[in-house]
Amino acid sequence: MLALARNSWCGQLLCRVANIEARCPFSKSSSGGKQAEKKGKYRIVMVRHGESEWNQKNLFCGWFDAKLSEKGQQEACAAGKALKDAKIEFDVAHTSVLTRAQETLRAALKSSEHKKIPVCTTWRLNERHYGGLTGLNKAETAKKFGEEKVKIWRRSFDTPPPPMEKDHEYYACIVEDPRYKDQLKPEEFPKSESLKLTIERTLPYWNEVIVPQIKDGMRVLIAAHGNSLRGVVKHLECISDKDIMSLNLPTGIPFVYELDESLKPLATLKFLGDPETVKKAMESVANQGKAK
Repeated sequence: MLALARNSWCGQLLCRVANIEARCPFSKSSSGGKQAEKKGKYRIVMVRHGESEWNQKNLFCGWFDAKLSEKGQQEACAAGKALKDAKIEFDVAHTSVLTRAQETLRAALKSSEHKKIPVCTTWRLNERHYGGLTGLNKAETAKKFGEEKVKIWRRSFDTPPPPMEKDHEYYACIVEDPRYKDQLKPEEFPKSESLKLTIERTLPYWNEVIVPQIKDGMRVLIAAHGNSLRGVVKHLECISDKDIMSLNLPTGIPFVYELDESLKPLATLKFLGDPETVKKAMESVANQGKAK
């Protein structure tokens, strides 16, 4: 359950989900939020972060804190332009602890010439933890273990990849990252995650923090990752465990849901971009795990 406690810094609020804290500097009473005036009663916009330096190298990234590549920065700015062209404004934004998602959010808001809004950050919107695969090249891994095995590790619903052990090259930089202090104890860090496990830690934040904001009429933007967003999409559209494997969310292209009063989508997600560009971007994501 969500508990709210007042922060001494500028009267900010601290959003808690279970015993995990996420910075959430806003309050409903000062939001000035408005409901979407088009189709649905509510609207929510999401965007996967722009291409990261590890996306560019085709590496399994997960919880490693990769930065945006130059192309990723351009994608984030393009996302902001798309939001501006669509005349979509927000009252609050949510993002993960990871830099690539936060940089995407900042660039998109700046590019859209959006007014400053409160931003909530939480590990619950982090990318799926790829465990022992972290840092490995996807194509080379597919060549070594087979495309089908890598597809299972990447896209199966309930099969996690091999765990990340303490002697892993990136174990210490993830577990000892000070941003997780007071959020996760070292023994609570996931060693690897399936999509099912990712959804199990993402949906409490969706249900306890984001849903109340939407119902309060707040215009919400989420900038996160391929798998944490796939979990939300699966939940909203009731996509089967099997079909969710084929959903490929492109980097840096915002997508919109129009929701009814029960927060059910009136239609499937709508990308704010040229259809052919979106199609090619989705195909590029799908091809990342293929041997070359």
